[in-house]
Amino acid sequence: MKKFTKNLRSLLLAASGLVLCAFSLEGLLNEDAVYVQKKLSDHYDVAAQGADIKRYELNVTNTGFCRYKRHFANGKVEYFSFNFSKFKDLDYYGTVKNGRLFLRTKGEDVIVQTYNDKKGDIDSMSSYLSIPLRDMEPEDLTDFLEKFRRINVQLAAR
Repeated sequence: MKKFTKNLRSLLLAASGLVLCAFSLEGLLNEDAVYVQKKLSDHYDVAAQGADIKRYELNVTNTGFCRYKRHFANGKVEYFSFNFSKFKDLDYYGTVKNGRLFLRTKGEDVIVQTYNDKKGDIDSMSSYLSIPLRDMEPEDLTDFLEKFRRINVQLAAR
């Protein structure tokens, strides 16, 4: 009976440890997603997107999705989305003042959808997502890469 009780305690201890680890990973993922969302919003370059874009939405969710939507003045909407579990690398082309951040995926994992276009609604896939940014220091890019990779690892651990 003592052996059974000891095994039961060990099993309960291991199970509670797994539950705590799961919650801590979830918390880290949420923190990183909120941080990345804020940084991308702070550095988004409205001037570089063009006068024909009426508004934009840029979201990083706690489930690991990056979503970017552009609404044009003529009614056209472009929507881009990918999961950070497919994230491969990032590139930045431009200067400290302004440039474009390219988020690259392992394959053609970025969903691209176009609505209300003269050519019709178009669904396709891409291997990158491009976001116009301003005031980007090299440290900011390093920080982005670190956070993106950490989100990728946390999603893989789920």
